[in-house]
Parts: sequence; structure tokens; C-alpha cells
Amino acid sequence: MKVFKFDVDEAFAKKNNEMLKDTNRLVISGISLFVLSEIAAVLIWLFVSPDSPWRLLGTLSLALFGLMMLIVAFAVPRSVGNAQSLYDRYPLAAGTIAEVADRDFVIMALVNTNVDPALPPRWGAALRTVTRINGVEPKLGAKIPVVAVQGQRTSRDTDHWHEISPMPIAWGTPDQEVVAEARKAIPQDHWQKLEKARKRLDEVKATPNNLLVL
Repeated sequence: MKVFKFDVDEAFAKKNNEMLKDTNRLVISGISLFVLSEIAAVLIWLFVSPDSPWRLLGTLSLALFGLMMLIVAFAVPRSVGNAQSLYDRYPLAAGTIAEVADRDFVIMALVNTNVDPALPPRWGAALRTVTRINGVEPKLGAKIPVVAVQGQRTSRDTDHWHEISPMPIAWGTPDQEVVAEARKAIPQDHWQKLEKARKRLDEVKATPNNLLVL
């Protein structure tokens, strides 16, 4: 599938896009760990005996760990980018609700696991648990257009993605006409493949990264 171009409502995405919220939580966690580590390093330096080898070792270890967490906290948002860049970067994919719980539900998406999009598709089923999608009632089988956010590869297999996360189009815009247009842009045979894959939910959940090659 190709990228689905639309104007992302950045303010809306900040409130509704759970992937961006995860990134913000990671930033807050990194800064918090930095502060706590530096405080602990100062306390060790002040209260541990100068004769103890743990004084210098503990102080330096905690200070360096905190510094690394601060670097991560500032690097992650730059690598992720804003909502518009995310939607512009990743391909459109068919998504559906595969499981419904009391407080959340699971999206399954049909994704191409090939790194090279020019190759014939190597289809996979990818999962993501979400709490809410604007305009969507959590019902099994509901069709949800998403983008397939490609995450990581391994050194042993650089030709295929080993982690892909579905990100709903509806997290990027309140305009349901845009969502409907994205849904129509997905070929019917993709929806059919996805419906068959939905029966293999337990197999997908059993994989390390919630991604099963079909």
C-alpha cells in the first residue's frame, strides 16, 4: 500500500494519538530517571565514606546512567517526529477490531513485512491494544484504516520488519470523511485477507512482537 496523504490536525493528534502519548510518557520517564539518578549520585558522594571504593564508583555510575536517560528523553521525540511526519512516512493498511475487553480493544492490521516495498508483499498480521478511537464503536470486525508504523529489524534479517504497529487514521483527524476516504482506498482483497487473519488472533498474540507472518 502507498502512503495516504491528508492534513493531520496536530492539536487533535496530541490529544488522541496513543502512540504520541507513549512517546511523551517515555520522555517524562527519561527526565525523571535523570533527576533521580543525579540526586542519588550526590547523596552517595556526600554520605558514603571517602575510603570506600563504592563512593566514586556509585557516584559515577548513577551520574552517567542519568545522563544517558536524559539523552534518550531528548532523542526519542526527534526520531519519532510530529504526527504529520508519522502519517506521511508509513503506508496505509487495513485494520480491524480483533478483540474487545472492558477498558480497551485490540486492533489487527494486515501489513507488508518486507523492508523493500517494491517486492511482492510478504503479508503479516500486526496487533496493537488501544483504549479509544474517535468515531469507532468497539465491535468485533469493525473496519479501521491505519498506517503501518514499522519499528525494528534484526541483524540476522535486515530484509523484513520484525515489529510493526498499527496507527489509526482517526487518531490524526476528527474529519470522518477523511477516514472514510482512507477506508475506500484500501483494496477489497486486503480486507478479505485481514478477515481470514482475524481467526488467528491467538497465534499473533503468541509472537514476541505481536507480528505473525501469514
